[in-house]
Amino acid sequence: MLKISHLSNSDIIGGAGIAAYRIHKALLKKEINSRLFVNNYYSGDHTVIPPKDKIHKLNSIFKPQIINPLKKLLITKNKALHSLSILPSNWPKFLNNSDTDVVHLHWVQNEMISIRDIGNIRKPIVMNTHDMWPFCGAEHLSFNIRWKEGYSKNNRPIDESGYDLNKYIWKLKKRYWVNPFHIVSPSRWMAKCVKNSALMNNWPCEVIPNCIDTEKWRPLNKTFSRKLLNLPQNKIILTFGTFNSNNQFHKGFDLLKKSLDNLKTKNKDINLVIFGQSEPKYPINYGFQTHYLGQLKDSYSLKALYSASDILLVPSRIESFCNTACEANACGVPVVSYRVGGLIDIVDHKETGYLASPFDIKDFTEGIIWALNQINLDKKLNTLTRRKAIKKWDYSVISKKYENLYKKIIFNKS
Repeated sequence: MLKISHLSNSDIIGGAGIAAYRIHKALLKKEINSRLFVNNYYSGDHTVIPPKDKIHKLNSIFKPQIINPLKKLLITKNKALHSLSILPSNWPKFLNNSDTDVVHLHWVQNEMISIRDIGNIRKPIVMNTHDMWPFCGAEHLSFNIRWKEGYSKNNRPIDESGYDLNKYIWKLKKRYWVNPFHIVSPSRWMAKCVKNSALMNNWPCEVIPNCIDTEKWRPLNKTFSRKLLNLPQNKIILTFGTFNSNNQFHKGFDLLKKSLDNLKTKNKDINLVIFGQSEPKYPINYGFQTHYLGQLKDSYSLKALYSASDILLVPSRIESFCNTACEANACGVPVVSYRVGGLIDIVDHKETGYLASPFDIKDFTEGIIWALNQINLDKKLNTLTRRKAIKKWDYSVISKKYENLYKKIIFNKS
């Protein structure tokens, strides 16, 4: 039996943690021996392995705090997360002495394992590019070309100053990651980034989407869902998810605000639902009745939210995949987004949703109107979104792809 050891900073918090947990559960369902090791344990799932002794627990708490002052050496306008991954751990010794066949690395930052430690693992490695960090410097998202050219003093952005941590971290990866890993990207866009990167352009890379249990994630009754969440029964409900912050440039909140300003001149019979954020002290006037649901951490509440919604709005400038879009589709809810990143793989234009031209505010608004017209016409749009989720992202589909990849790595050594 295949024995797979996953490493992830968390299990069910954050998009990458959720993706790792679902892959692990999909493999278990296929009766593959999968172990998920995490630093931050939230699921309560007995198949997930948290730090077991006080030293490891303390390390998971204090190591990120030790590193934080070093991050301040870099002054940058890129507000995306930056990770150094430079403090040593016991993971190489543990994994090298284990009976695992493949080490599967997910989002392992926050000093869970260092760049050097990863290079010292002597087992076959699969690494998921949940974001751009694996082939960038310290940054998890990049809007410049350094990751394509290689990091040097000559191509440093003019809006950066201080110590060049991005160049330092990129050079550490180049130094210690001598033997290529098997890269898995959740979308064609992310795989293209890998192939265009200076660090990983000749590494093996496959596209395997994130997965979802479509038996668990399915539509609930709309009337019941709206009553459960105290939402109006007779209004159009547009839903937007945010991770407790609207200032993340890549999430496109500013674009959404402009589209809603445009929409309010065309349709007043709309309510807006925002999840992932509590109502701020000074709420923004979107022109529509707005409901803040805060962070919904359990799957049943999220299913109820999607089922209560007419459309999920995803105005992101960059998305490697987008778990919320996948979840909405599994619940039969169409998505309106821009034609960018992994959303191109998720949304079939005018079949399961609408892909607006980047970053055309009017086109995004037209996408909302188009989707509403289709929903009013019949339920075909809702049916097609659910059908695609089952066909493309169900546990059974994705676990088979990973099983084939693991076997290829182990038996073909390629």
